[in-house]
Amino acid sequence: MKLAVLTFLGALWASFAASQTLNFPSNATLLRETSSAVDSYAMPIGPWVAGGLPVKTEEGHLTQQAWRISATGLTSLQLVRPVREQLRNDGFEILFECKDQACGGFDFRFSTPVLPPPDMQVNLGDFRYLAASRDTDEGAEIISIIASRSANAGFVQVTRVGAAAETVSEATAQTLRATPSSVPPTDFAASLSETGHAILSGLTFETGSSQLADGSFDALQALADYLAAQPDLSVALVGHTDASGSLDGNIVLSKRRAGSVLERLVSDYGVARRQLDAQGMGYLSPIASNQTQEGRYANRRVKVIVTSTQ
Repeated sequence: MKLAVLTFLGALWASFAASQTLNFPSNATLLRETSSAVDSYAMPIGPWVAGGLPVKTEEGHLTQQAWRISATGLTSLQLVRPVREQLRNDGFEILFECKDQACGGFDFRFSTPVLPPPDMQVNLGDFRYLAASRDTDEGAEIISIIASRSANAGFVQVTRVGAAAETVSEATAQTLRATPSSVPPTDFAASLSETGHAILSGLTFETGSSQLADGSFDALQALADYLAAQPDLSVALVGHTDASGSLDGNIVLSKRRAGSVLERLVSDYGVARRQLDAQGMGYLSPIASNQTQEGRYANRRVKVIVTSTQ
């Protein structure tokens, strides 16, 4: 069972060209879409500096969309990261990427075209921006992503200009809406009690880093509550990776990530250190194929296992 999950189950966003799909959480709702057959877009490709933004301008079919993802505990990084990987896999070059203040904060936000609220909401304290481009037989394509969050939802705006730009089909929208991405905390506790293990879903690590991202995580709160109610219980936090890289390196990385989760539970959630242990399995226990992006994402996880025998 999973808690407050960002599952990224490979819900396909076949939004812009027949060969281009973007992976987003499956409980997304398209709130607004605008389209123009011939238009131009000045896409920011650098931070706000000295009163202006560096831009890359393209002309062509312009499509702009605002999506809402209903889930608590989202971070802007969790929204952007799988899109970044997908764009790279599909031949896009990432021209620029930044996070709120590094983008230029207020000045960047209000110098960048954003669809109006409530359809698109940008939290000035937590938003991310990404710009990418690629060359095709029909000409250049550019795409920008703005991702942000509120207390109960994530918001993603996608702007694309290119000779072959297409809008999102209703069938694709239905796919995106299909599957909820969270289960209640009570199910997490039930899973631990009944099976002795559960995945700590929704955790985010910077690429190649063992450091848990900033912010609160519903899964950690649920585990902390579970352990507080059973002070004699002990658990092991077990890190897992995908199959990229060597086994030895992945075992080290997975154990460090589990250790980072342990330290966060102690420092931010008040869990007694004596109830926790951290271990790493590397890529030795996959739950999905490492031959797909979605599978590799699923395999990068931290699992909690009850180790008490009474």
